[in-house]
Amino acid sequence: MSERTRPSRRRRWAVRAGEALLFVGVFLAVHAWQTRGLIDTGAALPAPVTALADLQGRQRDLREFLGRPVLVYFFAPWCGVCAASAGNLARLARWRAEGLHVVLVAMDYETVGEVTDYVHRHELGVPVLLGDAQTADAWRVAGYPTYYVLDGDGRVRRRDFGYSTLAGLWLRTGWLD
Repeated sequence: MSERTRPSRRRRWAVRAGEALLFVGVFLAVHAWQTRGLIDTGAALPAPVTALADLQGRQRDLREFLGRPVLVYFFAPWCGVCAASAGNLARLARWRAEGLHVVLVAMDYETVGEVTDYVHRHELGVPVLLGDAQTADAWRVAGYPTYYVLDGDGRVRRRDFGYSTLAGLWLRTGWLD
């Protein structure tokens, strides 16, 4: 290929940069579409009042975890993305044990045993509550995983949908300490 027909290095970088910007734009658009129905974070609204049974059958109220930030993570035991995220949640809960509560809410399950098996299989050492359709409506959960980050006063500060890396979870929760 002659010098004239070979694209310049600057042009190749410009094309790559344009492709990267297009990818980021599409990613952000899809993310905005996926999270459009979640509770708004701009107004720092209080989280829905939620009292649910845990795996031992005791009633637990999310307000008991306030005083420091809380990650409320809605999952389904059959959800592959939830399973892929489970290790990140367990590590986050261990590493940030002093500054963050991590609470999981099981949704779309057939039996409590199914949820218990999921928790043991993924070695989740965090409180797990049993949600239902009313919980999904109150928190506007339409898919899994969906999660919210509450500040110490119980206001919704972050929300997201889908897989998140440990670094992503750390960044979403770390600024509230």
